This record gives sequence, C-alpha cells and structure tokens, in this order.
Amino acid sequence: MTPRKPGATREQIERRERFERARRDSLRPAGDAAVVIYGWHAVTAALRNPQRRVRKLMATENAARRLAEEGITVKPEVVRPAAIAERLLPDTVHQGLYLETEALPSPPIEALPAKGTVLVLDQITDPHNVGAIFRSAAAFGATAIVTTQRHSPEATGALAKAASGALELVPLVNVQNLARALEALKAAGFLVVGLDSSGDGDLAALGLRTPLALVLGAEGKGLRQLTKATCDHVARIDLPGAIKSLNVSNAAALALYVAGRQASGA
Repeated sequence: MTPRKPGATREQIERRERFERARRDSLRPAGDAAVVIYGWHAVTAALRNPQRRVRKLMATENAARRLAEEGITVKPEVVRPAAIAERLLPDTVHQGLYLETEALPSPPIEALPAKGTVLVLDQITDPHNVGAIFRSAAAFGATAIVTTQRHSPEATGALAKAASGALELVPLVNVQNLARALEALKAAGFLVVGLDSSGDGDLAALGLRTPLALVLGAEGKGLRQLTKATCDHVARIDLPGAIKSLNVSNAAALALYVAGRQASGA
C-alpha cells in the first residue's frame, strides 16, 4: 500500500495507488515468455547461458564496466540506477543489472535421465523459498526440479534472485498433474519419497537409493493427500532440538545432504 502523506485524503491515496499500478503494468515486459532477472549473480549466470535469448539488458555505468571486465560480451543499455528501480518493486536490490529474456525450455518429465536425485515441489508458492531450493539443488547436484504449472511461482524476479544463478544449472520441469508425474518417475525406476512431519520414519533411516525423487510440500499444508498416496514412502526429518520443523528450503537442503551421504555410502 502507498504510504499516506500528511493531509492526504482517501481519494488521493487511491488515485495514487491506481497510478502506481498502471505505471508498473506499463513497464512490464511484453509477451508470455518474458522473464525478468535482476541482481549480479542471477543476471551474469543467465548471460553466460547459451540457451538464454536476451531481449533487453540494462546496467548502471559501474555494472557495465564490471561486465566488460569479466568478459561478458552482451552490450547493455547504460542507465542510471533509478531507470532500473522504476521497473521493479520498491526496495528491490538489483545491484545495477536488469535483464529481460525468454523462459528456458521445460523438458518433459519422461525425458529426465533415470539417475541422481530430483526434487518435486507440491504447490510451494513462495518465490524466495523456491529460489533457495534451486540454489541448494545446484549445490548438491540435483538433476532437476519438478513443479506444477499452477500454484507455483514463475521462474523470474525474486525467485531468480534468490536462486543466485541456479536457474541456469538445474532444469525446471513444469507438469500439469503432479500425481501423474510421480507415476512417470516411478515407471522410470525412481524411488519416490515424500517428506512430511507425519512420515512413518526418519529419512536418514529409510535406506535411500538412486534414482531418487524427494517430494516436498508447502509450509503449513504439507503434502496433499493424493501426493502422499502416490509416493513409495513418506518420511520425516527427525531433529534433536526444541524446534521440530524447518523452513521448506532448509528441509530440502538437509534432505539432499542425507540422500547424497547414502548414495556415496558414507
């Protein structure tokens, strides 16, 4: 909501809010495939990805100089910081870089190689959490992330910033029906394990193997009932401290670590 200026009437405030919404809408990139990425790590990783098709690159003078120093040959439009800030939500940390690009292709679930660990997200809608999950997936060598086309954030903006370049490293698979996607993974030989506080046992004691699909649900709601029923196992993460639950992005990192240790025989 627009901060209320001293003496402003409700009508003036509402008019100002309508103006701000219209201004932001006019600055949005055109086309359904447009993706906005900002921040140093997210933008430079995208520029180094040959699969990205750049539409617009804006940079402050300092950021443009640094791009050249790092050998990135895409020439930006050099602008003042305010020109980037006005395209984004207030207080967004853009670090002098703004990129409009087309979305990366989403491979079909059947095309995923039957190896390693895949993360499956059951209606996790917070872009910061999903971005952090991407970053952990890249760090632990996950082979893909699977999300639903609905009830999932787009791979743009805050999600891309939180992923810190991981969108370029971990394939994102969008599916219409999560239960059918899990069945496809099982048919390909994946062990499908859901993570939920109501799980039958600790994930570390389950005896994991690859190829593995770890399924995570939204905070609060957890896994949906049909998702649970489709999994081979539903496990929990036992914690020794007084707090018995983790943020979903932290749970994803810990689950990837446990899976990696078992896969390596450690």
